[in-house]
Amino acid sequence: MSHAIAMHGEPKYGPDFTAFGYANPIAPKGGTIRHAVVGTFDSLNPWIVRGKTAIGFTPQVIETLMTRSWDEPFSLYGLLAETIEVADDRSWVVFKLRPQARWHDGTPVTADDVLFTFETLKTNGRPGYRAYYGRVTKAEKTGGRSVRFAFQPLPDGRFDRELPLIMGLMPVLSSAWWQGRQFESTTLIPPMGSGPYRVAAVEAGRSITYQKVDDYWGRDLAVTRGLHNVDTIRYDWYRDDGVALEAFHAGLVDFRREGDPARWATAYDSPAVRDGRIRREILPHGRPEAVRAFMLNTRRFPFDDRRVREAVGLAFDFDWINRSLFSSAYRRVDSYFPNSELAARGEPPAAELALLEPFRGQVPDDVFSDVYVPPATDGSGPAGLRPKLRRAMDVLAAAGWVVRDGRLVHGASERAFAFEVLLNNPSDERLALEWARALKRMGIAVRVRTVDTAQYQERIDTFDFDVTLNRWVSTLSPGNEQLLYYGSAAAEQEGSRNYPGIRSPAVDALAAGLADAKDRADLVTRARALDRVLGWGAYMVPLGYLPGDRVAYAAKLRHPEIIPVYGLMIETWWVE
Repeated sequence: MSHAIAMHGEPKYGPDFTAFGYANPIAPKGGTIRHAVVGTFDSLNPWIVRGKTAIGFTPQVIETLMTRSWDEPFSLYGLLAETIEVADDRSWVVFKLRPQARWHDGTPVTADDVLFTFETLKTNGRPGYRAYYGRVTKAEKTGGRSVRFAFQPLPDGRFDRELPLIMGLMPVLSSAWWQGRQFESTTLIPPMGSGPYRVAAVEAGRSITYQKVDDYWGRDLAVTRGLHNVDTIRYDWYRDDGVALEAFHAGLVDFRREGDPARWATAYDSPAVRDGRIRREILPHGRPEAVRAFMLNTRRFPFDDRRVREAVGLAFDFDWINRSLFSSAYRRVDSYFPNSELAARGEPPAAELALLEPFRGQVPDDVFSDVYVPPATDGSGPAGLRPKLRRAMDVLAAAGWVVRDGRLVHGASERAFAFEVLLNNPSDERLALEWARALKRMGIAVRVRTVDTAQYQERIDTFDFDVTLNRWVSTLSPGNEQLLYYGSAAAEQEGSRNYPGIRSPAVDALAAGLADAKDRADLVTRARALDRVLGWGAYMVPLGYLPGDRVAYAAKLRHPEIIPVYGLMIETWWVE
């Protein structure tokens, strides 16, 4: 039995550690932090596909068996569970609950609650829960406070080394509270929690307030010391980000992440910034950046043809857009693990080639000789893009497309090349419209449509789009979640994050193989091999990312000096 588990190697913190290195154990307590959120919400049930869940409900109200350390690639430490025991081959795992763990009504968190959660999420939870928990062959109590999960072997007889950690991240629900309630439905009645906060007030679609639990059972644990310092956390929802920014400058919001470099450079010259009531910082980190991109739905014509996907990507002039709109602040997403050691580089070495060789003939030949690099221009605008458009037209001609009467049509059918870009954020329209103008020069008609959050979520969940702007987020220890992003089984599973509908035996095998990595070096090799195949599949038109976290915040807020490798953790901040 152990207090912690690492995906590879040993956990950084021993059994006697008193606090995570990035937390301040003597941080002052009290005060309020107010956040702004763009969009809306209609549910406090984040475990099902239906509805749009309010931010913050997990993990502030609902806790997991174990919790992550954010200055390690992938290590878990006991939260609700005080110990973890794992088979040498990781064929089973046992969690022993802490005797002091309590629900907010004072009743103990029990092994029956854990088993109830497991069965409920396996049957009615989001696709990720159903996929992971479906690989458990037996779940049982092995003592008054212990639960054991046994796992299904892989086809080759080995066991997925990541599954014990995935089970450790299980949110634990109160079986008593859910008794007689319909789990598959959205709800605005806050489910019973065990975490450091409870819901104090909720106004559907507009705001939610969390209040610190005075007698929180876990406040003296090493994994919580220096965290959850403020008494009240409030989230207010705004129609768009421009209004949210105005609210921040007006003092109605205390903390803001800025994702727009143009606004970072020009929109923070307010009296509050000048007189010191608002501070700005760029905080470094070492995590993979989000893969933000126009995602091409391969379930639909014409994006079921890789050549077409390659061609429309050539028409996106990232360099000109970055220079003209964003003062060249962005870096191009050039990997499915950008800004990390997991990104493929140059010609594949022998270890990667050994993983790729079984798929020769199934993936583009370029996979075996080089890494995919997004097309670049000189940033001069239409003139600089012209060579890329000529190349795109050649690629489309090889795929059977011809120009007739100013329109690009497909062969004898004369089906016109036209598609819709589905957006949720009005600020993204300028990106889509610049792309649409370039595509129009090729005879391609593009409609840009921005819809409200509820409609957008419904269409994304059911894959009812041609192209959408969305993102994937990976950790420094990618594993089974990659199959939810890119796996064939997830391609037709409503609510999954396989937005492009990727269906590739090579991707399936390489993504599944991440969990088999023997050590860190092996994991990096496997991730880079997967990165190569995904890149040459042309499933997205990559956008950019900003190095470092740009944050602006009220002067009353403070944060620890040490920033973990995954970046700032607002849970460690406090009110001075």
